Amino acid sequence: MSHQLPDVQASQPDVTVGLSQVGVTGVEKLVKLARETKRPLILTAEFEVFVDLPSGRKGIDMSRNMQVIDETLESAVAEPAYRVEDLCGDVAERLLEKHEYTSTAEVRMTADFVVREDTPASELSTQSTIEIVASATATDEGTREEIGAKVVGMTVCPCSQGMSASRARDVMRDLDVDEETIEEFLEQVPQPGHSQRGHATLTVTADGSPDVDLMDVVEIARDSMSARIYNLAKRPDEDYMTYHAHADAKFVEDCVRSMAEQVVDEFDHLADDAVVHMKQSNDESIHQHNAHAEREVTLEQLRAEVDGRALN
Repeated sequence: MSHQLPDVQASQPDVTVGLSQVGVTGVEKLVKLARETKRPLILTAEFEVFVDLPSGRKGIDMSRNMQVIDETLESAVAEPAYRVEDLCGDVAERLLEKHEYTSTAEVRMTADFVVREDTPASELSTQSTIEIVASATATDEGTREEIGAKVVGMTVCPCSQGMSASRARDVMRDLDVDEETIEEFLEQVPQPGHSQRGHATLTVTADGSPDVDLMDVVEIARDSMSARIYNLAKRPDEDYMTYHAHADAKFVEDCVRSMAEQVVDEFDHLADDAVVHMKQSNDESIHQHNAHAEREVTLEQLRAEVDGRALN
């Protein structure tokens, strides 16, 4: 004789406090992204899935959440999926549909993505790894999706470089080198400065699906730092990276502002209410602490600031 299993999740909680995010994290899945003229990309992705929980319900249907994730990702593997942010949006909308007590569903995804490229001087084939960041939030009003990436590069501190240049200037004056030659030398040979490995994160969020190419985001983030770095590097490549990094020394704040300027230029087709999240974190080489700068802003506000305009 079978008996009815109690629905404990639907019972009244002891403390009637609502929760904004309840769900699962660390869910790993293979995701296949179709490409029009090339073989599909296979990503090992990690998902976080959340719904909100009203104050009168003890818990969410955890097994239902897992079922929705599995169903949606399996269908994405079976059918062409071109954008990871749309995949997240699909899962979020299904969650919202299947949980009658929720008003918001959120899905976040990260995955490593390997980019093939040539080194800058010796032109040897190498690979770089970027981290794809995607998410979606579904409500009854609609779905907002986010796409972006986290990349690694190199920065050089302008402050320490300025002190090195001052020392070099004093030495050359003691050697009776004329001022014009001193300035020309310092222009041609950037002076030492302490360097950092930089981590740039750039995402764009918009209603529906942002009309943004992921690789455009990657290019902006990589170019926002003093220099790109490469896993494979022969001596000419090392010299190239070192020179270009010191020729374009940047504070952590400069990197975020460089991202801002490029975003306004590259994504001029996006609506004003699109939101840009720009973040730079540098692993300091001569300190135990790290440097950090960040800005989350609408494109309307960012465009006004980059153009030097004040919004009403």
